Amino acid sequence: MMIELLPVWMFVVLAVLLFSGLPVAFVLGGTGLAFWLLAVGLGIENHLSFFLVVGRIFGEVVDNLVLVAIPMFILMGTALEKSGIASDLLATLQVLTRRVPGGLALSVTLLGIIMAATTGIIGASVVMMTLMALPVMVERGYDNRLATGTIAASGTLGILIPPSIMLVVMADLLGTSVGTLFMAAIGPGVLLSLLYLLYIYARSHLAPHLAPPMPRSEGPESWAALARMVASSLVPPVVLIILVLGSIFAGFATPTEASGVGAAGAILLALAKGRLDRAGWREIMDRTTLTTAMLFGIFVGATAFSYVFALLGGHDLIVQFVEALGAGPWSILLILMVVVFALGFFFYWIQITLIVLPVFAPVIRALDFGGHVPWPELTIPWFAVLVAVNLQTSFLTPPFGFALFYMKGVAPAGVKMQHIYAGIVPFVLLQILGLVLVMAWPEIALWLPARME
Repeated sequence: MMIELLPVWMFVVLAVLLFSGLPVAFVLGGTGLAFWLLAVGLGIENHLSFFLVVGRIFGEVVDNLVLVAIPMFILMGTALEKSGIASDLLATLQVLTRRVPGGLALSVTLLGIIMAATTGIIGASVVMMTLMALPVMVERGYDNRLATGTIAASGTLGILIPPSIMLVVMADLLGTSVGTLFMAAIGPGVLLSLLYLLYIYARSHLAPHLAPPMPRSEGPESWAALARMVASSLVPPVVLIILVLGSIFAGFATPTEASGVGAAGAILLALAKGRLDRAGWREIMDRTTLTTAMLFGIFVGATAFSYVFALLGGHDLIVQFVEALGAGPWSILLILMVVVFALGFFFYWIQITLIVLPVFAPVIRALDFGGHVPWPELTIPWFAVLVAVNLQTSFLTPPFGFALFYMKGVAPAGVKMQHIYAGIVPFVLLQILGLVLVMAWPEIALWLPARME
């Protein structure tokens, strides 16, 4: 019995060590290695199977050309942040929305949408928007809860809206096309964005004191000046988004190739702005290298963990457990969504995806939703998008909501942690609503990839 339950003990040990504060890559790889050694010691594994683990790591991580897109997208986001393009964008959006209730909060949300489609780096987006927008919102008399909730929620859209690094990782883990996942995520990303915008508008309209308007005296004095402002700050990043995503959806480039186009475009924009000196370039490369090394270290550790888990019969154990439950496909899907939501309270998205997806993907492939999914061949992309929408909450839910700590670390002194916690509650509820809508109507996610194929 103990031998049969070794995969269960792997998860128990992993959960304990993840709370220890040790580097996640070492925890994942170390747990996998320890249980492989235990299996060899118990005589249920051959010591030569170690080379199978190494081969899996090489084949799935080292030799995987799809993952080349990750450092390129990281470089693109870092270059856009350092070039000051985001701050220029926010200033322009404020002017364009100054007559709308909650115009500044709406501008921050629109900036989050645009930055999500150009970076996908949550930590950088949240910190950057907090530094740029939160002091201005506080100075203008915005309610601290509305201001912090808006920034935190819009800053995390990059996990879902393409070109999301998480979608690249998911596609690799699930053995599906990155382009298909990118297209499937556009509908849910637009849905969440609209829910945020509608909530902010309604809240600001019903309670104007929470979001005082921008003075009419601020901004360009003529239409010509406004046009120049829009052309210099709004058009370039939009063109970059079109080049990256348009080349993928039109079939001109693979996501890996498009990531190179995006990185080159971001560097050219930074050079055109005259804001990329030698020190700035060194910082961009340092941050890109460190972030990439951290992600790939986790990939290696997670690959080792998941392969040892499979060697010990973990996948068979899960299938047997699901069959013993006697639950239908919807019950199983709801259980998985609740598990992912609960894990989001404690773990980072990459830990959840690298552990959960390889384990539960075979279960989802075996389920029949009875025609609820109009295109059955797209069931896996639908499931991936459901997990992605669900993981939006992992950045916002305490006690380990990473976006909340990013924000608190750079927020003005008057903004307390309780303001941030209270501010994110409506947006987490909106995320859950978005998840329910995509679950009830798969067409929201699958209509575009079905039409493109």
